[in-house]
Order: sequence, then structure tokens, then C-alpha cells
Amino acid sequence: MKKEEILAKAQSEGRERDLPDREAQRSGAWVAYILGVVLLILVDTVNGFVLHFVNRGADFALFSMAFVLFLTKYLRLRKKHELIMTIFWGVLALSMLVVWILQLTGAL
Repeated sequence: MKKEEILAKAQSEGRERDLPDREAQRSGAWVAYILGVVLLILVDTVNGFVLHFVNRGADFALFSMAFVLFLTKYLRLRKKHELIMTIFWGVLALSMLVVWILQLTGAL
């Protein structure tokens, strides 16, 4: 075997071992994100009932995460659906930022 063949074979073997690792990381990140959304909804609901006030700072952070996720997907895949979702989450994140700033200044 030539040097190039050995190198190509070693590189292809490395990719195969990397794939399950990347898939586990991706599914773990997805589960963590869903759990974060569920917990945030629970915290917002409890705060609304108990304190009669919901701080939108955490909502801003969560929506910003979704915005970055879809922006990254759009930049890699260039699909119309990803662009629409990027705009959707971006608008939600910006609106939560505005509400949060208004809450901090006492305007709300």
C-alpha cells in the first residue's frame, strides 16, 4: 500500500468513529434545549401565579439560543424554512429584550 492509501484509510476510519460521538452530542444538546424550554415555561408560570410578575430576561436568553441555532443551520444549509425560523426566533428574542429592558427601567 502506498502512503496516500494508508493515510486515506486512516482518515476514513476516524470519521466513522467520530460520527456516533457527534450524533450523541447533537441529540444530547436537543434534549437539553427541550428541557430548558419546559423548565422556563414552568418557572414563568409559577412566577406569574405567585409573584404576579414574569422576568423576561430568561425568555430573551432562551429565544436567543433558538435564534443562533437556526441562524447556524440557515448559514450552512441555505434552506428557506431555516431562514423563516431564524427570523421568527430573532423577532421573539428582540421583543423579549425590549420587554426585559422596559421591566428593568420600571416602565412595565
